[in-house]
Amino acid sequence: MPAPVLTALGLRRTFGDLVAVDGLDLAVAEGEIFGLVGPDGAGKTTTMRMLTGILAPTAGTAQVAGCDVVRESECLKERIGYMSQRFGLYPDLTVAENIAFYADIYSVPPRDRAERTARLLAFSNLTPFRDRLAGNLSGGMKQKLGLACALIHTPRVLFLDEPTNGVDPVSRRDFWRILYQLVRDGVTIFVSTAYLDEAERCNRLALLHRGHLLGVGTPDEVKALMPGALFEVRTPAPRRTAALLREGLPGISVGLFGDRVHLAARETAELEATVRRILAAAAIELHSFRMIEPSLEDVFVAVLAQQNAAS
Repeated sequence: MPAPVLTALGLRRTFGDLVAVDGLDLAVAEGEIFGLVGPDGAGKTTTMRMLTGILAPTAGTAQVAGCDVVRESECLKERIGYMSQRFGLYPDLTVAENIAFYADIYSVPPRDRAERTARLLAFSNLTPFRDRLAGNLSGGMKQKLGLACALIHTPRVLFLDEPTNGVDPVSRRDFWRILYQLVRDGVTIFVSTAYLDEAERCNRLALLHRGHLLGVGTPDEVKALMPGALFEVRTPAPRRTAALLREGLPGISVGLFGDRVHLAARETAELEATVRRILAAAAIELHSFRMIEPSLEDVFVAVLAQQNAAS
């Protein structure tokens, strides 16, 4: 792995009796997209705020772009961009005026502003909307404007806290296309997301749950954490099927994914026969039973179930 541009050792943050992040160790290489993945309440935003110098850790250390996040916060601000969940766009300013405002905040030299603004507008496909009020933009366009504002000072590391939350699928795809271009231009991206399908787009990722790291690696490496094999069960009553299999198959991870039920099992020899017996007793027809490749969502559910069983 190339030299890390971000390292965290034993990073911990408490709020009273609540442990939001507990003993986090991370290393992010320069020029990669690194994903922090987990459900609401996992500690993603708290981690992001510590790594950007906004929130002091209770314990542990972190360095980003050569700056200690606690002792060198001013140096840090010059080298990173940060787009929070509620990025501070001003609805009564135009697209171009919002970018100019952030150029002032980051003390971008006047001689560089016109070129950088034009490049960012073209880059995010916002040039035709430069004179539109930010308050009149769609959700996806607001996210792209927020990204342009976070990039105006050319940061080495870009932090994005659930940037596509609530954005339509087409805008999400466009947003990721822009992120890939940023990486080609030499920017390192640290992105948090609750969308496990988006995590597949990252070079490497970390699974986080209740402040604890469940696993780190490439998407394929994280999928290798899957305990045993994964099976797909299809019936005309998936919700009832999942409930019956959870009751009848103790020790096996059962997840409902749309109209399909997924089973993660270590012992598979008699699994299909047992499933058929449980469903037959409930007069539920089994349409199909087959082994499948796990998604990151399957892995997360299975690893979580394994941890809960061990605790």
